[in-house]
Amino acid sequence: MLTIQTVADVWSRHLMTIRTIEHLQMFSLALILSIIIGVSIGIFIYMKQRTANPVLNFLNIVETIPDLALIVLLLPILKLGAGPTIAACVLYSILPIARNTYTGLKGVDEQYTYVAEAIGLSPRETLLKVKIPMSLPLIAGGIRIALVFCMGVVTLGGLVAAGGLGTVLQNGIQLYQKDAILVAGLWTGILAVFLDSFAGMIEKKLQERYGTW
Repeated sequence: MLTIQTVADVWSRHLMTIRTIEHLQMFSLALILSIIIGVSIGIFIYMKQRTANPVLNFLNIVETIPDLALIVLLLPILKLGAGPTIAACVLYSILPIARNTYTGLKGVDEQYTYVAEAIGLSPRETLLKVKIPMSLPLIAGGIRIALVFCMGVVTLGGLVAAGGLGTVLQNGIQLYQKDAILVAGLWTGILAVFLDSFAGMIEKKLQERYGTW
């Protein structure tokens, strides 16, 4: 059974404050890159709809590769460390963001487009000022899914010397330290639940403002 003293000992011995910072740094960078790339792809395939199926099918294929296998495949290119972990997070997270961005843009009621055109907005202004804002609830839903993917893959980074809380879990497994496994596992789970809840709050606010499709 875990006690406060046990948790404190594990936290101090495994430098979990530093590991948590490393974990969140990798997670944040991966999520930001995923949002930028995913939203850009979603907008692109919306504007060039002939490319939508091929691009989404390719991203679906990437999604079927096991996460650990993908990290290993990236090792020869990016070497040990945070690189392959962040790259794998991004590759896994692009699909839900791109797909939801594309679906959200397609789902915007045409009446809003007609109104935008009637007041003299250009197609680019209509996209930026009308369609993208109206798509934000779905885009936020895709980002929320990507958040969960990123948190899970970053934890595997400990296997390739990326640091983070995955290192504590790996050391606990190798040395059969049950307390380290429990503390690191629980803390990782708490972080994931907190971040998912925060993302859920943002998604709910956007749904209240812009509606759902």
